[in-house]
Amino acid sequence: MKDYFDRVHRWGVLWDIGALLVLLTIPITVSAYFGAWPSLQILARVLPKLLIIYWTTAVVEIVTYVPMLGAGGTYLSFVTGNIANLKLPCGLNAMEGAGVRANTEEGEVISTIGIAVSAITTTVIIAVGVLAFAPVLPKITAEGSPFKAAFEQVLPALFGALGASYFVKHWRLAFAPIAVGVLVLIFAPSMPVGTLMFITIVASLVGAILIYKELFFPLLKSIGKKKKAD
Repeated sequence: MKDYFDRVHRWGVLWDIGALLVLLTIPITVSAYFGAWPSLQILARVLPKLLIIYWTTAVVEIVTYVPMLGAGGTYLSFVTGNIANLKLPCGLNAMEGAGVRANTEEGEVISTIGIAVSAITTTVIIAVGVLAFAPVLPKITAEGSPFKAAFEQVLPALFGALGASYFVKHWRLAFAPIAVGVLVLIFAPSMPVGTLMFITIVASLVGAILIYKELFFPLLKSIGKKKKAD
């Protein structure tokens, strides 16, 4: 596995750097072609505010995603994007379907394969969808269309379907993060997704620890009393 991880980190870093260069090249090319460069004064005024938000979100995402997706899955996810909406659920579902856990050698491989297949499938479906629905999509999503309300609920329906199975199987663990997430959104509805995810993960860990103590420590006490009685 050491050789595997060495290769994963080497190629992952190279592809991440390549993706970053491509992302930076596009605005630079557009600005150079049209001769329209952003004002340094505006950048100096706006960037600090954005950096506070996005650097925090970036650190939070690294801390939260890596333990769940593994090294290979994390590199793939950050290159292909759409992590919270697609890559994370696909990686977790792949590991659950294979009966393996995260932070294991098997989980590392299954997560990477699941996310890779997800990226390929997404690219193919998007390409087919763009070609097939581009002529009619503006009409069925326009104001007054009977389908507009359905298209506005696509993401909630997706998250509901993906989360329902976990909530039913582990309802005691799901209660704390859901309750905390709802409360946070009530008082801070514009909070970034990455920050909200970190808060709900902390709530989930705290809830799991409380459940563990409730179940485990009484069991230890009962075993200790039994030994003393013997």
